[in-house]
This record gives sequence, C-alpha cells and structure tokens, in this order.
Amino acid sequence: MKSSIHIGGASGYWGESAMATPQLLSCKKLDYLVYDYLAEITMSIMAQAKAKDASRGYATDFIDHVLKPNIEEIAKNKVKVISNAGGINPEECGRIIRKIVKEKKLNLKVAIISGDNLIENLSKISKKKNKDMFSGADFPMNSDIMSINAYLGAFPIAKALDEGADIIITGRCVDSAVTLAACIHEFSWKRSDLDALASGSLAGHILECGPQATGGNFTDWEKVDDISNIGYPIAEIYQDGSFTITKPDNTGGLINIGTVSEQMLYEIGDPKAYILPDVICDFSEVKIIQVDKNKVHVSASKGYAVPNSYKTCLTYKDGYRSGNYLTFYGENSTKKAQKFADAAIDRTKKRITNSNLGEFEAISTEILGSESQFGNNRENLEVVLKIASKHKNKQAIEIFLKEISGLSLATPPGLSSFTGSGRAKPSPIIRLFSYLTLKSDVKIKIDLDTKQEIFSDKIPAKTNKAFQRVFPKKAEQTEVEIVLKKLAWGRSGDKGNKANIGLIARKPEYIPYIWHSLTEKKLCEIFQHFLGPKSTIERFYLPGSNSINILISDVLDGGGMASIRNDPQAKGFAQILLMQKISVSKLIADNLRIMR
Repeated sequence: MKSSIHIGGASGYWGESAMATPQLLSCKKLDYLVYDYLAEITMSIMAQAKAKDASRGYATDFIDHVLKPNIEEIAKNKVKVISNAGGINPEECGRIIRKIVKEKKLNLKVAIISGDNLIENLSKISKKKNKDMFSGADFPMNSDIMSINAYLGAFPIAKALDEGADIIITGRCVDSAVTLAACIHEFSWKRSDLDALASGSLAGHILECGPQATGGNFTDWEKVDDISNIGYPIAEIYQDGSFTITKPDNTGGLINIGTVSEQMLYEIGDPKAYILPDVICDFSEVKIIQVDKNKVHVSASKGYAVPNSYKTCLTYKDGYRSGNYLTFYGENSTKKAQKFADAAIDRTKKRITNSNLGEFEAISTEILGSESQFGNNRENLEVVLKIASKHKNKQAIEIFLKEISGLSLATPPGLSSFTGSGRAKPSPIIRLFSYLTLKSDVKIKIDLDTKQEIFSDKIPAKTNKAFQRVFPKKAEQTEVEIVLKKLAWGRSGDKGNKANIGLIARKPEYIPYIWHSLTEKKLCEIFQHFLGPKSTIERFYLPGSNSINILISDVLDGGGMASIRNDPQAKGFAQILLMQKISVSKLIADNLRIMR
C-alpha cells in the first residue's frame, strides 16, 4: 500500500482546454489523471445529440483532444485515467477508446461503468410522482423529458481499478467520485471509513474544476501570473485523507490559502451537510495551511453518514427563450438603451396579443455598464443592453427577436452591434428537476473488456457524530467602514436555482466583523433586485477555514438553460458582495492602511 498518491485534475467541464494532459504528464510522480466533463446542462445537450445520432452523447473532446494525442505517453508513464466523459453514452465512448488502444497496440484495460441513465424507466418513475427535493415542485408530467440520471459514487470505479482497469469511463457520477475512487483503491478504504471518504471527496472537489484551484477566478486576480500557461492542480493524497495541492513546475497561476479555500466553498451549500452518494461530509473544521510557495496543505475532514439514495436529476423542455445584446454609446446611453428596450417590448406585446399567443412568461432587460448587476441604473457613456424573453410558444420568441431587429432604424442614436453569426434564434428552455432514487433501484454495470458484472452499492450501518454548529464571537467596537475585499476572498456559483457565495477571511480576526455585518437582512438589501418571491437566505460558518458560506434560494430565474439573466449561474455574486463596505474596529482599519 502506498503512503500517498498523486492525482492531476485535468478537466473541469466539457469545453475545457486540452493543455492540461501533457502538462500534468510531465510530472514524473503522477499516478492518476481525472477528468470531469458533466453538468446538468451538459447532460441535456448530450441527450439531444444522442437523439439525433445514436453514436453520440459523450464528451468528444476527451477522445479527440485528450486520448488520441496522449494515450501512448499515458501508457508509457503507467498513469491511470478516470473520466465521466461517457455522459449519456459511456458504452460508445468506451468502444472508441478500446479501438484506439487496439490500433496503438497498447496493453491497457478499459472499463465502462453504466447504470446511471434511467430514461428507459420514465414510465415507472413518473408514476411515483416525486417532488423536487429543493423546491417541492410537482413532477413534470406530460413534459418533453430529455435526460434522467442518478449521480453514482466512487465504489464502482474503485472496483474496476481493483480488477486491473487502466482507463475508466463512466456516465453521470458525482464530480469528486473520480478522485475518491482512486483513494479507495490505493488505500483500501472501506464503506465504513466515513472520515476518509469525506476527505477523499474534498480532494476531488478541489480538483474537479481544474485551474480554479490554481488561480482561476481568484479574488486577487492581479497576483496570478501567466494565466495563458496556468498550472493545473495536483493533489498528493495521504492515507488519512489529508492532502497537499501543488501544480507542475514552470507553469503560471497561483496556489495559496485563498485559491484553495475559494474552491472548497464553491457550490457546496451547507458545509456541514455536503451530501454525496458515498458519504455526507462536514467540511466546517477543515484547516488550510500554506506550507511552501504554490503548496497548500488541507487537513482531513469529517464524514458522518451514508445516504441510502442517489440524487437524480431530470431535465425537460419547458417552452423557449432567446434574446440579444446591443451596444449604445454617446451621451445618455443608459436612457437610450432603456427607451429602445421599452419600445421593443411594447411592439412585441402588441403583436403577441394580435396573434393570440398568450403572455410572455418573463422578459428581462439588463443594461450592462449602468451597474444593473448592482441594482443601480446610472448614466454611462457606453452600455450594453441585454434583452431577452421566455414564452411557451416558439413563434412568440421569433416575433420578439424580429421586433428587436426591426426597431433598429427607429432607435435613439448610438446603437451598434457586432454581426457575423446571424440573428439570434429561439432555443429550448431546459429545466432541472431533482429527486432521490433508492440505491437498490439502480443497477450499476461494470464492463471490463470481456468481463461484465453487476455492482451492488451497499450501505454501512456505521454513523459518526457530526460537529456541533458554532458561530463567530461578537464583533468588537466598530468605527470605520472598509471595503469587504480588503478583508476577504470570495467566489460564487450556482446550485440549480440557488446562488452559493463563499467568503474567506484573510485573517481570523476579521471573521466576527464579516459575520455580524452581513446579516440575512443586509444580504436581502444587497441582492433585492435578484430575489424572487420565495427567496430565502442562509448563512453557514466554517471555523476551521475562517470562512462563511451563503446560500440564496430562488434567485437565478430558474438557473442554467432556464434563465434569461445575464448571469444565470451567479458567477459574479461574490464580486457584488466584495465591493460592499462593512464596519471594523479602528485598529483593524489602521493596520490595513499601514499594510498598504
């Protein structure tokens, strides 16, 4: 048994740069390469592709840009590869890889893990009339359902490794499972090793977004050098589950407490109940320490139970949406843009009414450059108007787009736009419905070349006691207002129709001020222009990393491919928050001035 293993995180989504694989292969200690390609939106896109062509439905980038150019080097270095590139069609993805292996005359075993795709069980599933596990919405009966996938765990992948697999292709598993599986295999972790499983999952969570752990999307982006050659993360993981994050030599980017902490909080919701198929994790006491330049150590975390169900995500079509971006410049450009938008909407509504097509579900106008994302609408000499709509009928969206274009000769002056890709077209609204499927109802298949077997995901009886929730101490006397960015790092993202904002104090003594300033009431004021009628705000404290996670529900207009917002995935929410001023003691303010 090895004392540690080195795993490189080589992909964070379908469309990721192909530069990671050769870069990581240059590291001689590398044991595994892991690739994450899937998201809820990706599954619906792959489902559409497979519906048109039965040989599609997987991440073609993985074949064309990763394996074909690098498979001989992978085999030479004896690096194992684990990827969820199979998407909706892991069988076809695996078949092509086996063909490549044969053509190259390489001695590599290829395993295919399937069983997550439940679309063939639609009739049986619909009869159960499940409720959405987050919103409580009814099952989308009589909808055009595109995909249904259970989020599998790491143990089937580990089983394939145990049986000698060198390359493993899965369908929909949780993002971190590709890393956790390697740990289970190498360290002989059992289903009852809950703390170890939680720790390995955290390592996978840090790796799953590639260079987001090495300076990508980082608050202090000015300190991140040469992002054109940014280094991809490598986790050296130890048997107790703790790990160290580094990157290849002679690469750009940055690894420090801030970059790794931002990624830890990224899209995790409640950090004391981050639910995965193999373990429910508690990251609240995890400590992140800088041990060297571009080298950060992350302590082991806590696991306290194993769910008896898989989170299952269903995507379905629900009408159409589209829109456009137009620029205005010159004096009073904000008012020009607003006048144009009002006129386009007025024209469209009259035509829709005359055509008896019914009302729009939603119309959105955002004037970028006027600080609309901050809830303002100030004048600017140059702005971009984003105008978009949703409707059940495709014809209504076509009318909307036509009237936007048709108003161009009647517009206030200063309208301009880049052309070349043609007029925008209606696209389907893809909504997400999440529910639970009992593990006993999912048949997982492991196909290892000539050997096939059914895998049974067992649930251990063991549970651990979770950490108690604690809260920051009361802030000392507050006298001076300071911009939050001087006190904290922050990153935000989405969880369906929810926004997740992580804030990490640059120093432990700042946490009380941040916590007591950013109350639920204050956060409502800051984000009121985005909040929906059912919005709620929750805050979670992580004492181990001196951080706070904020979860805002019903805030993204449906999120993903259902939203007509400029930022449907809350990527900029942390930026809004970091520009807010909070009150701190005079001593802290004076020290910050000295540090400048």
